Amino acid sequence: MELAEWPALAGRGIRLRAFAERDMPLVVEAGRDPLIPLITTVPPAAGLPEAAEWIERQHRRYRDGAGFSFCIARAVDDEALGQIGLWPRQPDPGRAAIGYWVGRPYRGAGVITAALDVLTRWAVTLPGLARLELYVEPWNEGSWRAAERVGFVYEGLMRRWEVVGDERRDMFMYSLLTEEVGPRLD
Repeated sequence: MELAEWPALAGRGIRLRAFAERDMPLVVEAGRDPLIPLITTVPPAAGLPEAAEWIERQHRRYRDGAGFSFCIARAVDDEALGQIGLWPRQPDPGRAAIGYWVGRPYRGAGVITAALDVLTRWAVTLPGLARLELYVEPWNEGSWRAAERVGFVYEGLMRRWEVVGDERRDMFMYSLLTEEVGPRLD
């Protein structure tokens, strides 16, 4: 796949771009995190070969039309900070889920809010997309506060909604209708 074909999005001090080989250390770090591998496809205790395979899977998802998995990178130096993805829901492609993670050193610095704002503003321009959804564990206040800052609306508690690790956990459900996108956060 030509990575130039991949949408490159930017704003608020970050870039959203395709993952590249230079991002493997971040994926390795994420695989060692106690939470990220439980709820994402990042392999636990990943080494460089597993990180390379994970990056290739992200590219394949794009090529196969399964969604977009962006590397969140700092705009000034292109350092990889995390991941954010947009995944159309089947059988209703008018709905899409968003998921994200950020490396431990970058948490609490507004990275997710910035990335979610940039991704959301791009996503609402996609034809046929009417609704964006986020599922966040209730304890993850930083994540649901970021969603609220960008304009997502709390819809309720989804009891035992998602398997995290080896157990079913409750999730808060947030949504944003494409016509509800307000002024840009800056």
